[in-house]
Amino acid sequence: MSTLRGDLTAFRAVLSSRVRAQRAYATSFRLDLVGAGLITLIEFAEVWVLFGQVDAIGGLTLASVMLVFGLAEMTFSTADLLVGHCDRMPTYVRAGTLDVFYLRPQPVLAQLVTSDIDLRRIARVAGGVLILAVGLIVSGVQWTPEKVLLLAVTIPAAVAIYSGLFIAAAGVQFFLINGAETTNAFVYGGRYAASQPASVWPRSLVLVFGLIFPVAFTGYLPALTLLDLPVPFGLPHWVAWLTPVAAAWTWLMALGCWRLGTRHYQGAGG
Repeated sequence: MSTLRGDLTAFRAVLSSRVRAQRAYATSFRLDLVGAGLITLIEFAEVWVLFGQVDAIGGLTLASVMLVFGLAEMTFSTADLLVGHCDRMPTYVRAGTLDVFYLRPQPVLAQLVTSDIDLRRIARVAGGVLILAVGLIVSGVQWTPEKVLLLAVTIPAAVAIYSGLFIAAAGVQFFLINGAETTNAFVYGGRYAASQPASVWPRSLVLVFGLIFPVAFTGYLPALTLLDLPVPFGLPHWVAWLTPVAAAWTWLMALGCWRLGTRHYQGAGG
């Protein structure tokens, strides 16, 4: 217990120093927040413009897609806030920063996850919450206790899915070193795919982002159940409840990638 208390104290001290450093220049910090928030609005504006030309895509109207987009954006941005800095792994490996983690009496992954926090990402979380809230209102969800429970289960499980993808990408970087663009195609590309109706995906994307990297469970499938819409691909209506199972699979894959990566790592040689 005393060791855990000491770890939490050290964790709070590190994060507090990061927060103070980022807020030291108030104007710059505010501009960072505004810029991050604009990214979310611009990405949603692309969806808005697209649906301005048609009434529906993949059986979803703009109001329905707001629900899909809001769920995907809010949960991804929350994971990005919590563990998004893990995508700096190539820099840590090349600079030898990762070697310092091995000198401390804590798990390397725990140190990596708790090593930083980027406050400007809060603006993207807020933007996702806003779009999700509007989507829940305008899409006409007929609320029942089961749907409230589904939403309560989906949000943390979806955050876990995206967090697992960040960790898996970090583990793969031990082999790729300079291949961040490769893993970003699945992490950030997965978030983009999750904000679109999966019924229009080609079969290859259904396999990649529906099963291997199950981002379809973070927005599209729960939204269909909330809206009482049929599920495509011949799937049962209860498939949206499997988001926690998808999260468990993602973390199993993530920890496997991390374990392989750390066993492969030989140090920076400094």
